[in-house]
Amino acid sequence: MKSFSRAIRHSAPFMALALLAPPLLAAAAPAHRARATAPKPVAADNAIIPLPLTPIVPATQRLCAARTATGLGYTMLRAGAGAKPAGDSTVLVNYIGYLAATGAVFDQGMQTPMPVGQVIPGFSQGLQLLGKGAIVRLCIPASLGYGAQASGPIPANSDLVFQVELLDFRTAAEMADMAKARAAQAGSQADAAQQPK
Repeated sequence: MKSFSRAIRHSAPFMALALLAPPLLAAAAPAHRARATAPKPVAADNAIIPLPLTPIVPATQRLCAARTATGLGYTMLRAGAGAKPAGDSTVLVNYIGYLAATGAVFDQGMQTPMPVGQVIPGFSQGLQLLGKGAIVRLCIPASLGYGAQASGPIPANSDLVFQVELLDFRTAAEMADMAKARAAQAGSQADAAQQPK
């Protein structure tokens, strides 16, 4: 107890100084800073927002810093950790896709499961660069996208850009084990339901 009260006694001047410091600094501030300016009122904009709402991604976010041998562009925005998905894995991703030429967003999704081998080649190659938690910008040339074929809001011969966050993934073997476990559980529940009571 004596050491505690001695520590308080020795630290009391420092605590008092800390309590006094803010008023001293405020008193020393120039007079032109002391006056608070009232926020300017915001005027209402009565313009009609065109539908469908199509955000445009700025040109600076349509560029990639590196290229693979196949021509896929990419910029690692946040590195991930651990193993990377293979071509037969299923991933869980957050993503946004937009046109490289205009920045018009054509698709986006949150916590979306995707089989790596069943998406366009550039997207598949990009997914296989990522560890869990990674965020990447993929610049996909038309040759690794939809090519000369239009697809919904994507015109033919369009270069695409995606920002992708890899949340998680499962290998093909893990997916098969999960499917077997679900089937076994469903079978045991069906058997239990058929038992006489």
